[in-house]
Amino acid sequence: MSNTSLPSALLAALSELLGPSGLLTEAGDTDPFCTDWRMLYHGRCAAVLRPANTEECAKAVALCAEYGVPMVPQGGNTSMVGGATPDESGKAVVISTNRMTRVHAIDHADLTMTVEAGVTLKAAQDAAAAEGLMLPLSISSEGSAEIGGILATNAGGNNTVRYGNARELALGLEAVLPDGQVLNLMRRLRKDNTGYALRQLLIGSEGTLGIITTAIIQLQPAPRSRETALCALADPQGVLNLFAAFRKQDPAAIQAFEYMSGTSMALVNSLIEGASLPLSEPAPAYALVELGSPRGDDSLRTLMEEVLGQALEDGLVTDAVLAESEGQRQALWVIREEHAEAQKRAGASVKNDVSVPLSAIPEFITKATAACEALIPGIRVAPFGHIGDGNIHFNLVQPEGMDPKAFLAQDHAMMDTVANIVRTLDGSFSAEHGVGQLKTYMMPSWRGGAELDAMRKIKAALDPKTLMNPGKIFP
Repeated sequence: MSNTSLPSALLAALSELLGPSGLLTEAGDTDPFCTDWRMLYHGRCAAVLRPANTEECAKAVALCAEYGVPMVPQGGNTSMVGGATPDESGKAVVISTNRMTRVHAIDHADLTMTVEAGVTLKAAQDAAAAEGLMLPLSISSEGSAEIGGILATNAGGNNTVRYGNARELALGLEAVLPDGQVLNLMRRLRKDNTGYALRQLLIGSEGTLGIITTAIIQLQPAPRSRETALCALADPQGVLNLFAAFRKQDPAAIQAFEYMSGTSMALVNSLIEGASLPLSEPAPAYALVELGSPRGDDSLRTLMEEVLGQALEDGLVTDAVLAESEGQRQALWVIREEHAEAQKRAGASVKNDVSVPLSAIPEFITKATAACEALIPGIRVAPFGHIGDGNIHFNLVQPEGMDPKAFLAQDHAMMDTVANIVRTLDGSFSAEHGVGQLKTYMMPSWRGGAELDAMRKIKAALDPKTLMNPGKIFP
């Protein structure tokens, strides 16, 4: 049954433009686009628009703008903060990029890939690998997260410590503005100081300023050698000290350096089939270390063994296992990448995607753990994250046996408890997930005054009718 509230003239124009596969109005077809991955937000929409290219997207946006219809851009729908979910009014349309799935070109001289917004990160990685290159961005949801959404949220992930966030990897963009204009910023230039950097304005804007449709992404030579190790340590300070030991020897060799708490690791081991701890016994903290190089020699193995050998001798590391094959390497990464899924299976959870200076990570984890355990006795504090760039996913899982709704009813209290500690350490309440609709209430106190006022003016200039992804970022 159709649930659209769109004017008949607009519906007819969209139908003619997009065709039957590009316009969804039946409730059974649109419902999956109206619920986020975490099942926290359940909205409604007047229709789902699925343009096949930038031209169709621009014409569809122009039509919606003409009729004053709100638009919610959506990629792989993997947002952790409800950033791609419509509200419950049913007035907005979702504009999905999942039909824009072409990899246009890979340039070996420029080391770039030109790719449409609906290509999943995994598909883009595979396309680069087939050419002997590497797309260095890596996140747990890469099988479903799409390039457009990744750029719109400035995603980071596991390799940020070496290659930077999505912002650092995007050379060019094409985007549709809220009035339907196409903004062509598709320039493969490392240096281009010609006015405002509009590309950087769109990256991280969470779809509130326009819809990214195509991008030029920087690639890297594929590593010819990798060394991966899972290490057991006594506490987060030990993990930070181990990172410092590797960085002192060769910072350019560190491709990823991930922290996992004992509590979060235990959830993975108990709830994820096929994930098992390859160490002699559980530990309070773990580090997953990956070194990479385009060189094909054994220098990385030597570096890994020397640093870990000294760390074991000093008592910094209590146990470690090195991957001896690509299969073992992938098995170690499964352990890391399944933390979010394991926590989802464990019950209701509150996710705090925060960042602090590297030196403050141990203090933050210690203080925030104590504060949350005092707030809700029995809470399972299960942090993990990218210790090399200061981004910790300080996630909180409901106590066993507690009613999930009762737990989630205290989400703001938990988030504020964590955020208050982050603030004292000069950190940020959102490191890589964005603000979405989950954290809008935090914006006035964290980014108020001139900063938030400047954001509002930019939004008003590009989207004066507030039609593009309403209800996100701004309170």
